[in-house]
Amino acid sequence: MKFITKRIHAYLDYPVAVALIGLPFLLSLGSSNALALQLSVATGIAALILTLLTDHHLGVLRVIPYKYHLIVDFLVAIVFITAPFIFSFEGIDAYYYWINGIAVITVVSLHKPEYFKD
Repeated sequence: MKFITKRIHAYLDYPVAVALIGLPFLLSLGSSNALALQLSVATGIAALILTLLTDHHLGVLRVIPYKYHLIVDFLVAIVFITAPFIFSFEGIDAYYYWINGIAVITVVSLHKPEYFKD
């Protein structure tokens, strides 16, 4: 059952971006590799910019079609799931990326099909 709408996704984007920036500090990420902290913060900043530029009701400039936003989200999920293997993240560093990657893939996969159109 696909129930995530463009509107719901837009409301999720801003808090997720802020969480990607702040949680690494709260969780003390980076014990297995400093990149574990840096990757999340950089992704959070990029997610905030992407959200501001996406063509949905909470976008500010609305220059990026929503379907491209979803593609970027999917690619970020793949990066997050594979990052612990590629960069040898361990413990909380690895779990943080796996959980976030799975969460993003779940959200993208639960979108109503009509929201993949421009």
